[in-house]
Amino acid sequence: FVFLAGNPGLAGYYRTFIQALYCGLNQQYPVWVVSHAGHCKPPSGMEMIEDTDIKELEDVFGLNGQVEHKLNFLKKNVSKDIKLVLIAHSIGCYITLEMMKRASELQVLRSVLLFPTIERMAQSPQGKLMTPLLCKLRYILYMPVYLLSFLPEGAKASLVRFALRGMKTCDESSIITSLNLFSVDCIANILYMASQEMMKVVERDSTTIKKNLKKLIFYYGTGDSWCPQHYYDEIKMDFPDGDIRLCEKGLRHAFVLDASKEMAAMITDWLQDDLTKL
Repeated sequence: FVFLAGNPGLAGYYRTFIQALYCGLNQQYPVWVVSHAGHCKPPSGMEMIEDTDIKELEDVFGLNGQVEHKLNFLKKNVSKDIKLVLIAHSIGCYITLEMMKRASELQVLRSVLLFPTIERMAQSPQGKLMTPLLCKLRYILYMPVYLLSFLPEGAKASLVRFALRGMKTCDESSIITSLNLFSVDCIANILYMASQEMMKVVERDSTTIKKNLKKLIFYYGTGDSWCPQHYYDEIKMDFPDGDIRLCEKGLRHAFVLDASKEMAAMITDWLQDDLTKL
């Protein structure tokens, strides 16, 4: 099981989710999550560098580079004959479809696409709000982040808790992981990738979806401002035979903040038939 993150693409946000998924699968299968390149603060004494194996790529921290980064990870770490279950969230769904398009040799048993931002991101309600900031004004955020980076870790954690104060329950791993967002390098890469999402995630890749339809599960939210419900209605109309579901539980787009275990339990249930065939 390989999980492809949203943006910010930090594995720590999904710690509770993948632990719950691993336990729900009776600890029978490895469950990995891959952070996006450049989104994590390097350990002390190390610098953020571009992966030498994909250095010839333009735009290593952009969308294309992130797709190649994940394919490179699988090439290095997973044997070609191993069956894969890909689970993706938000922009990770776009990356997953691109991976399936570029590397048809991957032994993908199933792909689960959660709150999929795979089309018209800039036209979504949240996209209309964020596109000017991400594409033209993101640089003004660097100085405040730089200044905040000098705060003690405890003060940073308090700021994160304050920002998330509206939630009844908040995953502690999300608070710890959010400390990476006080790094200017990480924020620059996160916002740069987000700006590319607004510009490049325009048309849904219906060709790749049609080719892999029997392997795909889509899960849309009812109040998701990144992929509104009419996107669900349209893809459901275009692919009536697809496994395309609408959330009935009112889960938020950023489900990892407060519903990781619930989501893991649902996915475990969805995959039971596939796993019995192994």
